[in-house]
Amino acid sequence: MAGMGDVRVEESLHVKIAEAKNLVTPSVGNGGRNTFCTVKLDGEQIYQTSIAEKSLNPFYGEEFRGEIPRKFRHLSFYVYEHGTKNNKVIGKVSLRKQELYKYHGKDHWFPLIPVDSDTEVQGKVHLEIRFGEFLSTEPESLTSYRMIVKVVESSDLTVTNGACNPYAVVTLSYGKSRHKHEVKRTTVKKKTICPQFDETFWFSLENRAHQHDRNNYYIEDMFDAELSVSLWHDDTRVSREVLGGMFPGVFLGEMKISLTDLTSDGVHNAWYFLRARDNWKNQKQELGSIRLRISYTSDYVFPSEYYDHLRNVLLASSDTEPITSSAAYIFGDIVNNKQDAAQPLVRLFLHQGRLVPLISALARLEISKTVDPNTIFRGNTLVTKLIDELMKLVGLPYLKDTLKPAIDEICTTHVSCEIDVSRLKEGENLEDNMNQLKHYISLIFEAITCSGLVCPTPMCEVFHTLKQVAQQFFPGNNEVRYQVVSGFIFLRFFAAAILGPKLFDLRSDTQDEASHRTLTLVSKAIQGLGNLVSTKSSSLGLKEDYMVPVFVYMSDASHVDAVRMFLDIISSSARTNSIGGEIEAPIILKEGMMRKRAQGRKKFGVKNFKYRHFRLTNQSLSYSKTPDEDNLCVIPIEDILAVERLQEESFKMKYMFQVVQPLRVLYVQADNCVDEKQWLDILNKVCNTNRGRLKTYHPAAYMNGHWLCCKSMESGASGCIPVTGGLPITDIQVSIDIERELEKIHSLLLNNIEKLEQMQDACATQEVYAGEESLDYPKIEDTKTCFETLSKILRCVISLEQEHMQYRKLVQRETVLGSIDTPIGDDSLVFPSDTKL
Repeated sequence: MAGMGDVRVEESLHVKIAEAKNLVTPSVGNGGRNTFCTVKLDGEQIYQTSIAEKSLNPFYGEEFRGEIPRKFRHLSFYVYEHGTKNNKVIGKVSLRKQELYKYHGKDHWFPLIPVDSDTEVQGKVHLEIRFGEFLSTEPESLTSYRMIVKVVESSDLTVTNGACNPYAVVTLSYGKSRHKHEVKRTTVKKKTICPQFDETFWFSLENRAHQHDRNNYYIEDMFDAELSVSLWHDDTRVSREVLGGMFPGVFLGEMKISLTDLTSDGVHNAWYFLRARDNWKNQKQELGSIRLRISYTSDYVFPSEYYDHLRNVLLASSDTEPITSSAAYIFGDIVNNKQDAAQPLVRLFLHQGRLVPLISALARLEISKTVDPNTIFRGNTLVTKLIDELMKLVGLPYLKDTLKPAIDEICTTHVSCEIDVSRLKEGENLEDNMNQLKHYISLIFEAITCSGLVCPTPMCEVFHTLKQVAQQFFPGNNEVRYQVVSGFIFLRFFAAAILGPKLFDLRSDTQDEASHRTLTLVSKAIQGLGNLVSTKSSSLGLKEDYMVPVFVYMSDASHVDAVRMFLDIISSSARTNSIGGEIEAPIILKEGMMRKRAQGRKKFGVKNFKYRHFRLTNQSLSYSKTPDEDNLCVIPIEDILAVERLQEESFKMKYMFQVVQPLRVLYVQADNCVDEKQWLDILNKVCNTNRGRLKTYHPAAYMNGHWLCCKSMESGASGCIPVTGGLPITDIQVSIDIERELEKIHSLLLNNIEKLEQMQDACATQEVYAGEESLDYPKIEDTKTCFETLSKILRCVISLEQEHMQYRKLVQRETVLGSIDTPIGDDSLVFPSDTKL
């Protein structure tokens, strides 16, 4: 069985923010609102949509997908009104982590709830509680019973209006319906979200019980009371009446516990999560609702050898005859969402060098069932989803290098290209707009058709095999060689990226209405490029008459020849034998805004931290004031000796990491934990190619003449702890966590184990009854080989799940509920994988 140190917990989140409806009408005016939606883990924002303009029923249509690098309690979605002071929040949806499985993978409408201090709660509090007897001052009784409560500390409290000056209120409620209260409070701690209180309070329990006789009490009655501890931000401008008393400030959260749940002997020492107040549920204000699709997964990932059998069964798929009896095909067949199956399969087979044979076998199956070559790969089948995922996995740097300059020009010039007469605005000229649109189309057309030699090798290998298979099944059709490739590279790759540049990481900002319309028109034109090689322009089946002049302009012989040459290059056997085209131009791997500390300064101050636009390529890490300005600093990849997190104590700032260079260290702060993890991962993979990579590093900063970690006074002193790091990047691909992908496949198979068993029964039924079809499954092509594959899959799934069960028992034995890592009040943080999604 795997030990605690051998297994890691990996969490991921995929959210589709679709739309909102019936948003509350603004107090001023009766029109719509300009709104956007944000995604938060507890109080930390990790994603923001574009702005939907002038609507009470806005459509967002955006997705967030990422790894979650830290524990969290609540996943929240906030709808804001843009343009108001500080972007006024309209309402929110807040879901506890342990209830996310209820909504997994399904669209759901969630009502928005109000946002105030009673619902904006995070953090935890550490208490020590004990009971004991003490001498009474009353002559008729020798002893009395009391409770001693020590408020030790609190952490991760909410910042309110840029400040947090917390204090704690300790309340004992007793009597009938607990209507009597004894209240005590701590002193205020200034400017901290992690206050150390260390204050002790005594509560006499002698009057809380019913006397049986003068000196005997019913202990059970004595404990029929409730203890609550609430945290408050001290703000003299705000005052709240609670339990008959006035408390200055803003509510930060509370915990409650019945004394019957505590033992009367010993010390109860535990951390508690702070919770929201109960009264917000009584608020009946209708704020609207939002439609979301949430997919959250949390997996225990075992060492590689645990997945050997499952890996071997899957990798044998491309050699299995018929392909419909293979493990990969069966896996794609039983999972409802083909994309969920395609993502881990692409990574597994690409990592093992077996992706092309698998796609070739699946393509043969699909093309063999196609009568009209014009309909090849038009559906969302397993093979089309595999190719889609491959292009996203290895093609984003290529996409940025090819399209980003033209898209940046469109989004920054804000020039109208509207050619639909019914949508022209006053003062616009149709001819001028058409000329401007043709200019943008020409820019992108040239960028695409000249990029064949730098198309990523894995994509070229797949396009080559698609062309070969199509030509075998349609030997008399000279155009099918282009059709099978153009449908993917133009429609599913380039056109989709132009239409949604934010989804493909080509732009981080929001497009204005004119830019979005221009991108839409250009995307329509690029979609038509694929048809130029096989269809006459007069029979393109255009839905919009105003697009006809565009296609007439594009359909001349020079454009057709350029498209065909491009498709020939990216699908040629000679191209697949190259090593990625030996790309000489820098390929953008990641970019975005972050804060950096000025390099080389000895004195620290807030002024030393400034926002800069960072850009990482396969050659260097650079930063500038804005994306369009000249670089202020360029760090060659070979000069990046280590990339590591920085201890928060160095600058009292979260999400900081350091880029170690030969003569200095660059300190950088990301916006949130997700962004920090992404930068660390990609930078580590890049700098791991360096032969001069450091073996040790300093986890804290060099300040005031010494390293804060080891106290060494030499700025050039060797590091005091070993470096971490990841796998290097090869052929511009991100490295693949193969064990994580296999665990995803196991989890999906486990969730669909009933379907596997039903398919196995169908094989047996059809074999015994000479081809009689099951009610659940149509005729299976080869019942014997399919039954054998299903048996192997089921053995792998059951064996792996037994390992998971044993490990979860181990975790349960080792977990200390009430510790700072697993406070009381949220069981989902103890066993994140107990519920398979």
